[in-house]
Amino acid sequence: MKGSVAVVAELGRRSIRQTFRRPQLIAPLLVIPTLLLAVQAAGAGRAIDLPGFPPVESFFDFLLAGAMLQSALLAGNSGGIALAIDIEMGFTDRLLAAPIPRFAIVAGRLAGTAAMGAVTAVWFLAIGLIFGVRIEEGLLGALLMIALVTLAALSFGTLGAALALRSGSASVVQGTFPLVFVILFLSTAFFPADLLLEPARTIARFNPLSFIAEAVRDPVISVFSARELLEGLAGIVLVGAAGLALCSLALRRRLRLG
Repeated sequence: MKGSVAVVAELGRRSIRQTFRRPQLIAPLLVIPTLLLAVQAAGAGRAIDLPGFPPVESFFDFLLAGAMLQSALLAGNSGGIALAIDIEMGFTDRLLAAPIPRFAIVAGRLAGTAAMGAVTAVWFLAIGLIFGVRIEEGLLGALLMIALVTLAALSFGTLGAALALRSGSASVVQGTFPLVFVILFLSTAFFPADLLLEPARTIARFNPLSFIAEAVRDPVISVFSARELLEGLAGIVLVGAAGLALCSLALRRRLRLG
């Protein structure tokens, strides 16, 4: 067990270094969500005046959780791209031939993805505080948001890793990039479910990302709610469990085919 933890830690450190050394992996995590946050907050700030919109100080406060969740999704996608690059370069084949547990190969990549999720969470919290966001739950609320975004990035990373293991192609994983926006806009990450039109409203109500977004947003716009937190954690577990199952199937297939 000690050796496995050491392998996962080393692969996780390698994953983080690889992300920071490749602008095409780190830039989407920070630049795109930040620009989208700025454009939406400036262009649709009067949305909070609509009947039925939750009581918030500003639209920026409402959008902050969506930007953090978007960044976590992109972290999972970037982790999958990096894993696919390792497969194309033959690095993963060398790991499979090494005397290490097979799960450590995926776990190391996921550890790096989770770390990037924490980095992006701190980034957006800093931006929010600079532009006047008031976290109702204070420091504990901020730490809870960081923890939830980190776990969300880990959960989304399982899907990216599964796709990388199944396809073995960085271009295929990168091609799923637009799906991030489709899934996000069919949730409550950027707009309340009650103000969405059908069928988007129904999809948003059952989208696991909606529960995660509400849990991340809760410390900013209201007092602590155990229900919101538990539903957010359930959404994270649901996505992560599905991703791990797909990772297991994809890894077995890769080992079988060689």
